[in-house]
Amino acid sequence: MQIGIFAKTFPGTDPTGVLAAVRKAGYATTQFNLACAGLPSMPEAVPAETIAAIAAAAKASGVSLAALSGTYNMAHPDKVVRDDGMHRLGVVIEVAATLSIPLVTLCTGTRDPDDQWAHHPGNADPSAWADMAGEMEKALELAERCHVDLGIEPEQANVVTSAADAMRLIAEMGSSRLKIVLDPANLFEQATPGQARVIVADAVERSAGHVAMAHAKDRHADGRFATAGQGVVDFSDFAARLKKTGFDGPLVTHGLSSEEAPGVARFLTGLMR
Repeated sequence: MQIGIFAKTFPGTDPTGVLAAVRKAGYATTQFNLACAGLPSMPEAVPAETIAAIAAAAKASGVSLAALSGTYNMAHPDKVVRDDGMHRLGVVIEVAATLSIPLVTLCTGTRDPDDQWAHHPGNADPSAWADMAGEMEKALELAERCHVDLGIEPEQANVVTSAADAMRLIAEMGSSRLKIVLDPANLFEQATPGQARVIVADAVERSAGHVAMAHAKDRHADGRFATAGQGVVDFSDFAARLKKTGFDGPLVTHGLSSEEAPGVARFLTGLMR
């Protein structure tokens, strides 16, 4: 299990400097974002020289690119907005294929028209699931052509809120290209350490064999997000349960400052031992 970090944790729009900072902080792999190469996260196009610069930076730093962010609101109430997002996702998937990045991460979306990470009561309406599933079918067609996997992350504010929802979607799509990104802190809002451990354990068991990447973000008992190791998530138990299922993919931290990154790298590396 490799320890990684979101590249956007570190400031800058030069991939050479960003990936050098990733390596210096103690990480062997990263979830990359095209904003770290001076582009929008979901651009309309990516110049060939930018792709070459990212590849060169990865080689020079020795940091592998575990995933590329391709998040747009797959349940946005406006089809025009969804269509634009799908076009941009196609660009990101092609970049991932060119750079041999195995996974593109997605957002299953929300009916909130302004913020793809904000909860909306309409998310529970069957039409929200239907719109999201329609987007996913098109995304998987692109992924199949490019031989890239797609990762969905259960999030309380999105249409796919749980491991059970994620497994339902995988069953509906019937594609081996659809994987799960499992972040324990996104599986609940408020919990005691004991409650969190039970929720996370259940999610690991339900999603066994389908997890392509794990995230390491934490929560305080009152619901506020926290740096990994500072909240109620039992990361030692989380890592052990993932290993027991046969998971050997990247464990990628985010939601922390660049100054905190070296300490979290030591914390997560200690879990692997």
